[in-house]
Amino acid sequence: MDQNMRHWGYGAKLPPGARALAPYAASRIPSRGRLYPEPDCPTRSPLQRDRDRILHSTAFRRLNYKTQMFVFHEGDHYRNRLTHSLEVAQIARTIARQLCLDEDLAEAIALAHDLGHPPFGHAGERALDEALREVGGFDHNVQSFRIVTRLERKYASFDGLNLTWETLEGLIKHNGPPLGSDKPGDRILVHAVRNFQKQMDLALDAWPSAEAQAAALSDEIAWMTHDIDDGLRAGLIAFDDLRDLDLLIPIVEQVERMPAIDSSRRIYGVTRQLITVLIADVVGESRLRLAKLAPQTAEDIRKANGPIVSFSAQTEAAARGLKAFLFKRLYRHARVMAVMDKAESIVRDLVAKYREDLSAMPPQWAADAGALDARRRMRLIGDFVAGMTDRYAISEHRRLFDATPELR
Repeated sequence: MDQNMRHWGYGAKLPPGARALAPYAASRIPSRGRLYPEPDCPTRSPLQRDRDRILHSTAFRRLNYKTQMFVFHEGDHYRNRLTHSLEVAQIARTIARQLCLDEDLAEAIALAHDLGHPPFGHAGERALDEALREVGGFDHNVQSFRIVTRLERKYASFDGLNLTWETLEGLIKHNGPPLGSDKPGDRILVHAVRNFQKQMDLALDAWPSAEAQAAALSDEIAWMTHDIDDGLRAGLIAFDDLRDLDLLIPIVEQVERMPAIDSSRRIYGVTRQLITVLIADVVGESRLRLAKLAPQTAEDIRKANGPIVSFSAQTEAAARGLKAFLFKRLYRHARVMAVMDKAESIVRDLVAKYREDLSAMPPQWAADAGALDARRRMRLIGDFVAGMTDRYAISEHRRLFDATPELR
């Protein structure tokens, strides 16, 4: 155990900025390596290189014009997939630091977790899944993995980003072990990575590292809090709606005791405090679980009977109530649904058009598609559409069709 760990005490509250590394941190043992061996970097650890490769990827830059909840032209200040990913990474680093985990690994997984999202968020995903049903459908988690292992093409010696085992494991398993799961998405994941598994076994039957678990919970914290922020600012939900939510009752009461402030400050006061409350709960509960398990290596985390980085049972129940509220009052709001229905039609139209006329695609994509059998050709069309930003998908639809829906 590190000197700092002995000084502060196992599971004790660490001072701000403390960087002690726990024995169960994924990077306490040498990396299991990359699919294609590379010489070490003289200035960065393997996990820092992974993070940087993700940041410099084409797919990451495209997230700037991909929907989180609102299409890009609906407002400059709403979140998009890029800002969402950055918020997830910031929360993941905070949790990782408090639990003495490898912050760089948690950040890399957080930054990569949404690379596979198509245009128009989950609406685009639904449309692509339907359009590609005959070739296995579409899942954004699978697509994220395909991007970092195949679709990014920057290096002379290999396709993909050639990330370390630890980052790939966290990316494919950040929601838990997919092998043996009865969730449809997990079964799709296992099937999709079966060929990669033959080259690099990602231990799909085990839990992921604590860093990956931290990244997964950070995703939940980020979207729950920033979607409240965006929903309030868009006028789709009202401040009074928050009074009936267990997680928010004490926070709303505290904000209302402040001196008179404008609505923007009041909204931010609620969301920033909610983030703090949720992070504190994860850290506190996770420390209890770590103390009970007393892991000495990252493998002890992977072999545990359940997640180690987690909300408390009380907060988990309250979070379910908040999620139900958001789905009912925000994601299923008539205004949001009207825009997303039109967005789905754009994605369906594009896939159908490229399927019947490959020449409608850019020349290199058309040439690549023409050399494939029918099944792989459809998958390539799916890759092309999934990689589009919102604005490029709208532009392509306007180029190819006489009428394009107004997404407002």
